[in-house]
Amino acid sequence: MRQIRVLVVDDSLVFRELLVACLKSDPAIEVVAAVGDAFQARDAILEHRPDVMTLDVELPRMDGIEFLRKLMPQYPLPVVMISSLSDKVFDALQAGAVDFVAKPRNSDRAQLESFLKTELPLKIKIASTARISGIKKKTLDLAEHASVGLRGTDKDRNLMVAIGASTGGTEAIASVIKEFGTDIPGVVIVQHMPAGFTQMYAKRLDDQCRVRVKEAETGDVVMPGQVLIAPGGDRHMRVVKVGNQYQVECKAGPKVNGHCPSVDVLFDSVAKVVGNRALGIILTGMGGDGAKGLLAMKEAGAKTIGQDESTCVVYGMPKVAYDLGAVQYQEKLGDIPKRTYSLLNKM
Repeated sequence: MRQIRVLVVDDSLVFRELLVACLKSDPAIEVVAAVGDAFQARDAILEHRPDVMTLDVELPRMDGIEFLRKLMPQYPLPVVMISSLSDKVFDALQAGAVDFVAKPRNSDRAQLESFLKTELPLKIKIASTARISGIKKKTLDLAEHASVGLRGTDKDRNLMVAIGASTGGTEAIASVIKEFGTDIPGVVIVQHMPAGFTQMYAKRLDDQCRVRVKEAETGDVVMPGQVLIAPGGDRHMRVVKVGNQYQVECKAGPKVNGHCPSVDVLFDSVAKVVGNRALGIILTGMGGDGAKGLLAMKEAGAKTIGQDESTCVVYGMPKVAYDLGAVQYQEKLGDIPKRTYSLLNKM
């Protein structure tokens, strides 16, 4: 099997050498070059034609985000950002990066080892399968799709929308919920993301959307016009019924399908608690997390939507769900908000 050709870009010589040594130990990866700034990176791209680039957000002379904005239109390739705890990483994803990993603290040896041996190599392998050409344009075309809105005001209080995503999901989720109005039933979301970043992601979306968006906490009520995003880290999010209200519960637990929080855990709880008053949406992402949960939702009478292959960054999770028979409506990303409202109006 052909090795994945990787270009490493990081301004710290020590960290750069650490990355190179780690990646070279993985038989599936070949490091073709390692450089310290965007200008050297541009030259290395032209010389080596890498399959994937790892890119630090903070770089001298030209930061990683500006570099991405100038690079992607001319030389589209999968990019994995390496970021400290900063919301700048979401600017990088918006500029065309496929995914990101959280830069470990130097003092945390266990975190550093996990980052070097597991997280970064896995992200690179996933990124190497990502669709780059055309994805950005398809995401931006969403403005052409006007949301239709809900008919009536009372029925939506007992409805719920559940969304799951992974690689490429931060931009896909944003593009969908930006089309939601304050009439949308309560929305619960699992997006695979490291601890700390989900709070910044929720705040960013809250500033950009008509709906209220927040990182979920145990006891939060699922209510119309509000989106609750599962906190990244070591807690799963479930929907529970308390009296006549739906609430979320965020509790620590082992990984499911390699993830915590897991989309399957959320979808399974929605299937059991909300049943046929729910609508499930599975978006771009590697692996199969959420597929069985979406099937459980469908079997409980919920409506289900899967993102189509042509608009996915990684057509993994939606494909597994589709192959299981869990997806009732397969839609381009830009058509998902309209389909969501159409289905809710029939429930």
